[in-house]
Amino acid sequence: MIFTIARREISTMFLSPLAWIILGIIQIVLGFMFLSLLDNYAILQPQLMRLENTPGVTDIVVAPLFQLAAIILLMIMPLITMRSFAEEKRNKTLTLLISSPLSMIEIVLGKFLGLFLFVLILVSLLMLMPLSLYMGSALDTGKLVSIYLSMLLLLGSFAAIGLYISSLTSNQTIAAVGTFGALLMLWIIDWVGETLGDGQTIAAYLSILRHHQSMLEGVFSSSDLAYYLLLIVTFLVLTIRQLDRDRLL
Repeated sequence: MIFTIARREISTMFLSPLAWIILGIIQIVLGFMFLSLLDNYAILQPQLMRLENTPGVTDIVVAPLFQLAAIILLMIMPLITMRSFAEEKRNKTLTLLISSPLSMIEIVLGKFLGLFLFVLILVSLLMLMPLSLYMGSALDTGKLVSIYLSMLLLLGSFAAIGLYISSLTSNQTIAAVGTFGALLMLWIIDWVGETLGDGQTIAAYLSILRHHQSMLEGVFSSSDLAYYLLLIVTFLVLTIRQLDRDRLL
């Protein structure tokens, strides 16, 4: 049943023009930035060739591209997740869903899997840009894989947080704004932590930005993986508990 819900979720998403518009805009904007970064690399390449241990095209083009993609998607993911449960509540279909024989775990995992499939399509389309560079240059495959996994984990975290906040309200606007606020706080908490003294280490670990930057640099550690998985599981569990409360009302 999890896959049935996921298929229904992704189908509903692509029946709406919003998903297609988002995919199109992201491809156009990041495609333009990709060409700009590539042009800048071509200008710098003669100077870089005279230096030892110089950064390659992966560091100068691909990593900055996906750093920018992460910032753009931080603003866009709330628009994708806002309808997950808020729309069900507004249309009064959530009551039918949670009163069905399905467990809350199946419902939440199905919704999350549907969102993650959209994320997988989005990131895979973005990866076509750097992969095209294989035709004329050498890429650091290890860093490329790390960047790909980092984007999947990052956007998976965004989806889990958005899913939870969407379960709290029937208003899609409130869900979108609330999700954006939560994601922005996790993004900038590292900067806030710099003023906290003893709390800086905790703030650094809680920062999505810190873990994302680490993986963009090709450093794939168990600490980063554990952080993303813990974040995803935590918000999925919170969503399940929220739906359990709604079922009892």
